[in-house]
Amino acid sequence: QVQLVESGGGLVQAGGSLRLSCAASGGIFTAKAMGWFRQAPGKEREFVAGISGSGGSTSYADSMKGRFTISRDNAKNTVYLQMISLKPEDTAVYSCARSKVPTITTNLWEYNYWGQGTRVTVSS
Repeated sequence: QVQLVESGGGLVQAGGSLRLSCAASGGIFTAKAMGWFRQAPGKEREFVAGISGSGGSTSYADSMKGRFTISRDNAKNTVYLQMISLKPEDTAVYSCARSKVPTITTNLWEYNYWGQGTRVTVSS
């Protein structure tokens, strides 16, 4: 059984940085793409960033480009999301997810394992 555990969330001032981690266990880590999603209060869950199984390809939502960086350490079965220049509108619960396929997808329904999420709060 695949398990995903996020960490690294917290309270940060606008303009600050955070690095989220997602530790995976179970399954073959490199076989599938991984993604980060977020859900703000009262809003639908949205795609943030994705990375292919090999780590050679990445994709970002437009509003995160240049500020967020997704990476993975396959030796540690861990995916990271480095966030800089954070804004109050980045406040959300951030969750990592494992895709059903090796290539990046932005579609929620193509991810079949999800972590519990870690809360990020950006104060103005």
